[in-house]
Amino acid sequence: MKEKAPKAYTDLLGKTNRIVEGTEITGDIISQADFRLDGQLKGNFTTTGKIVIGPTGSIKGNVICKNADIEGKFDGILKVEEILNVKSKASISGEVTCGKLSVQPGADFSASCVMQQSAKKPTSNGK
Repeated sequence: MKEKAPKAYTDLLGKTNRIVEGTEITGDIISQADFRLDGQLKGNFTTTGKIVIGPTGSIKGNVICKNADIEGKFDGILKVEEILNVKSKASISGEVTCGKLSVQPGADFSASCVMQQSAKKPTSNGK
């Protein structure tokens, strides 16, 4: 029998994992594809893609991702490599590190926030 080779990240583009409303997960999630959470997660989440926390979604734990859109609740340490979009109904508490931040009026953003420039900028070393 022929074994299937694991899919490259480019094959996962446009595909989204989804945890629906009413689902509760306790534990850690690691994903290379984008992820939408409308349920509840108590644990850590890591992805090389984007996470969307829907209006009924909530995370209590640590998150590391490339981009994030948050409309639900988050409590913990959030590290976003590029852009964090906080929607008007979102509630965020804890510690946030991101590249760029967008907060809509009405959002509850009760977190300490550090904005870091992307590491992709070229450095001049005199050569």
